[in-house]
Amino acid sequence: MPRDAAMTQTPYEIMNPAAPSRWLVTCDHATNRVPDWVDGGSLGIAAEDMARHIALDVGAAGLSRALAARLDAPAILSDFSRLVIDPNRGEDDPTLVMRLYDGTVIPANRRITRAGIEERLDRLHRPYHDAYARLAATHPTRAICAIHSFTPRLRGRPARPWQVGILYSHLDERLAVPMLDACRAEGWIAGDNQPYSGHLDGDSIDRHALAQGRPNLLIEVRNDLIRDEAGQREWAARLAPVLERVLAESGL
Repeated sequence: MPRDAAMTQTPYEIMNPAAPSRWLVTCDHATNRVPDWVDGGSLGIAAEDMARHIALDVGAAGLSRALAARLDAPAILSDFSRLVIDPNRGEDDPTLVMRLYDGTVIPANRRITRAGIEERLDRLHRPYHDAYARLAATHPTRAICAIHSFTPRLRGRPARPWQVGILYSHLDERLAVPMLDACRAEGWIAGDNQPYSGHLDGDSIDRHALAQGRPNLLIEVRNDLIRDEAGQREWAARLAPVLERVLAESGL
């Protein structure tokens, strides 16, 4: 791709923008792309690290597309690596641009200046969130389902047993708690705000759901279950009817 084309590439993908579902499927960590204006398109880490969960949520993009198709819902997916700048962080979050992640030093980020962060905000983070906000507003009773994935084990940590995690803020449990119960009723090993806490000031759910009063939940799927297209389609087929039922029964 010519350099000028890469510089103007939209930092997000929108799927099915006019789809009728109340659901909006979102994927904050969809790709490991590094724009070529960021250190010539490299963060200075090995290709195997760029393929790991530190650079993207492995399998989450395919699952998001398959789930949006099942739900007949719109979807928005980021198109830049979380290591360039994390769209699931507020602009003032100290982990917005990571210098070290799961044992890997990120050379291109070690000495980044405030001006460098502002450029990444202007070109990537802010356009993504502007598009997210517009898409969320296209349905008057929008509900948001954020899709992420997690690694089975962080370096030096115990194995994570959950197949899925349902994450949510204590400020809005309306969909997440019924979804957690429904997942467990399906026989899945489902974590309650595991492997992470679901509340983070300034993150995407805080910004586009909690601040707007929109029903929401965040689904984490263990990435070894969705590494290939077959796994992504399987979990989309499992999750879609449960999501539809939980939303319908919520009365929201």
